[in-house]
Amino acid sequence: MGSSATLAPTQSTSQRTRPTSRTLVNERRPTNVQVTTREPTMARSGRNADPLSAGSDNLKSRSRNVESRATRGDSRAAEQPPPAPWVPAASLLPHTSAPLASRVSIPPVASSAPQALQPRPLAELSLNAQEAAIIEDLLFVFMGFEGQYIRFAKGYNPYEERDRLSGPQWRILSGLDPSLLDLTQSMLRMASHYTALETFVDVQSREEFGAVNHALCASIRRYLQEYLVMVVQLETQFLNDKNFTLQQLHVHILPSSHLMAQMYGLALELLKRNALLDDDTDESSDSSDDDFDHIIEQLRDGGDLVPGNMTGKKICKGGVVLGLITKRLESLSGDPSARVLLTTLLRDASRPYMAMLNEWLHHGSINDPHSEFLIKEQKSIRRERLEQDYTDEYWERRYTIRDHDVPPQLEAVKDKVLLAGKYLNVVRECGGVDVSRKMQDVPNSFDDNRFLENVSSAYAHANGSLMQLLLTTHELPARLRSLKHYFFLDPSDYFNYFLELGTSELRKPVKVVNTGKLQSLLDLVLRQPGSIVCLDKFKEDVKVEMNEITLLKSLQRVVNITGIEQGEALQLTSNQPLEGDKNATGFTSLQLDYTVPFPVSLVISRKTIWRYQALFRYLLSLRYLETQLSVTWYTHASGTAWTHRSSNRMLEIWKRRVWTLRARMLVFVQQLLYFCTAEVIEPNWQKLMNTLREIENNCAGVTTQDGTSTPRASSSKKPHTVDGLMQEHVDFLDTCLKECMLTNSKLLRIHSKLMQTCSIFATYTNWLSRELEKSDPDLTGNTKPPNMTDDQWRQFLVIRGQRQQQQSSSTSKDGDTNMENDKNPETRMNELFDVIRKWESNFSRHLQILLDALNHYAATETVVLLSLCARLSTANQGTEYAGLRSEEEGHGGGS
Repeated sequence: MGSSATLAPTQSTSQRTRPTSRTLVNERRPTNVQVTTREPTMARSGRNADPLSAGSDNLKSRSRNVESRATRGDSRAAEQPPPAPWVPAASLLPHTSAPLASRVSIPPVASSAPQALQPRPLAELSLNAQEAAIIEDLLFVFMGFEGQYIRFAKGYNPYEERDRLSGPQWRILSGLDPSLLDLTQSMLRMASHYTALETFVDVQSREEFGAVNHALCASIRRYLQEYLVMVVQLETQFLNDKNFTLQQLHVHILPSSHLMAQMYGLALELLKRNALLDDDTDESSDSSDDDFDHIIEQLRDGGDLVPGNMTGKKICKGGVVLGLITKRLESLSGDPSARVLLTTLLRDASRPYMAMLNEWLHHGSINDPHSEFLIKEQKSIRRERLEQDYTDEYWERRYTIRDHDVPPQLEAVKDKVLLAGKYLNVVRECGGVDVSRKMQDVPNSFDDNRFLENVSSAYAHANGSLMQLLLTTHELPARLRSLKHYFFLDPSDYFNYFLELGTSELRKPVKVVNTGKLQSLLDLVLRQPGSIVCLDKFKEDVKVEMNEITLLKSLQRVVNITGIEQGEALQLTSNQPLEGDKNATGFTSLQLDYTVPFPVSLVISRKTIWRYQALFRYLLSLRYLETQLSVTWYTHASGTAWTHRSSNRMLEIWKRRVWTLRARMLVFVQQLLYFCTAEVIEPNWQKLMNTLREIENNCAGVTTQDGTSTPRASSSKKPHTVDGLMQEHVDFLDTCLKECMLTNSKLLRIHSKLMQTCSIFATYTNWLSRELEKSDPDLTGNTKPPNMTDDQWRQFLVIRGQRQQQQSSSTSKDGDTNMENDKNPETRMNELFDVIRKWESNFSRHLQILLDALNHYAATETVVLLSLCARLSTANQGTEYAGLRSEEEGHGGGS
């Protein structure tokens, strides 16, 4: 009985020995029967060898009475056929995933034994004989077996696993002296706890319950082995000490009974978390016996506990188990014995968890076959998908925290644990961690004083290693400067040259644009000697591509999405593409892409590249519109129809209005472009670079012999981490998008209308030039005007002839041409004034709406917009809409 391995032989010996002496009374009784009478055992053991003792006399008289009943039974047997022999047999149970679970079948209950094998009634025994019989019964009951007079309650089924988990209820056969009854009943509770714990250990040791439950069961099993050793010692004392009483037995088992009750309470909580109980109320440390009885009754309402019964329920394992033990330890801290017990159980149960934690902290890998560690790994998310990852899925979702499975000891440092392993995992994938190196001198349980220090030091080491890898080995600052050159048009000389070379291709509809040709032109420009970007070592990573979705639709799709989990907005944009703009050209669809290797792709991810592309397309649209308006200015400054001073005064007034509108539009675009580059992107860029320099200085601190780095003093209030660096980069881009008015749907709509008005005006410059020629009486005839030189007149005639030839060739296609040519000059002039009035009204009204919106958002959200508001107000000064929002409808209707 010294261990669980010797328990079965001891029990079998008792079962075999006791029926052997009984054969003197009844030779038909088999040798492996469990339920026997008490007298042969006591005679075998020599418990009352003294002939003067009352117990010995009683046993002798009981033996004579039993023999006389056997003689009478033999005489009746001559008249009746003998009953069928009762031959219970043991068998092996099927194998389970719990390797140490007992596979010996459960003995039959005593109530199923034949009447001839039932013991003598207690009422016929003396007080001393009753006490001796009850003590021997209790020794069997303590090990989970029925005795002669102590049986399982009728509602208990030992073959039902749920009943065994709740622990058996016992009943004592009638006739026991009241002085012994109460004391016996108080000791039976420990026997119930032992049976429940023995079954609990077998169940929780199954494969699906995880390593922490296995370690907890191993620790409980050691206590059960010590418990069995105590039972053996009590049996020895009972057999050798004739004065051993029931009261002495009760005193001896009190400490063990208390420990068994504490382990039983912990087991009930775990079983309740494993869906065996419908009641979710927590068990308190000082739960009364009535509470336990109520729980036991609830346990009896179901069937067997098998993994199939827990379908839809989460198995209690890992950090939850450690949390339950910790909670009970805190509530029972005033009980010295319970505190020692629970501390030991927590220490033993946390060892496999600490092994997983140390593997994660020091090697960046997870060895968690049962999914019980606080860090969850999504193995389906691999770094090869980073090129299509617009949601930072690799970094944000490959490793996540199981928030409901975090042990209380790690609750305050769970983020550090997650980041330390993530950082080290990246370094390991880059070959910077020797996973074969064994960890030495690391804490292996939660009660180690170095536990928190181990987490902090591992986090600092992992953060420093990854930061050094990014900043030094993979040159992150140089990468960011390269991105600024290409996406923010920092040195714009190369890009202007690229636009000039690719104008013919970029003017085509987007579907027929030759992207390969544009890529060749970009490569040629980037290698042009004398350009700043020709020295950039990362210029090979820049690619040209076409995006048929307009910038406005793309941005509005993002800013209008609400109620979607983090990271899904951009994913929807990529998975469900919007319908492209049918009028899109190469200029409006051009965007750059940038290829970034791992691990720099964690910082410059697809999510950040999308932001760079949005800013690039916005700046490109402003630059392209500025170019269009500049071409318009050149036409106005060099075209004969515009430079000639007409004799028609109204026509000169109209031309001045056109020039003024063009100048206002150009001022609007140039001021907006200057604001976005000089007052938004550049200041925020300098802040990001200052942060990077500060991090580099910290990483260049003094390195000690143990490999740790002592950072220099930092002016920043928070420590620099890789996640902090990634967030700084995203914040930089988000700030630029916000201050460039690309994240506000209202400002986007107003800005889009203004840009569209300017673009239409620039596009229709040639049409205005033709209409101006037709309306100018000096240019419609064949006589040279007096204020025009001969060279200018000859040049004008050549251009007019070419235009008339083109118009005559298209007459068959356009039937309204003759009608337009026959228009009255006054009618034509009125139409020109109507056109310019509508453009002026449209531009002025929307510009004033934009200024009012900028004032509002500058006062409530973004202060930097005040500067833009001041700059753009100059483009609307002197107009009828300047500060007169209430009258805009009346003026608009009049136009």
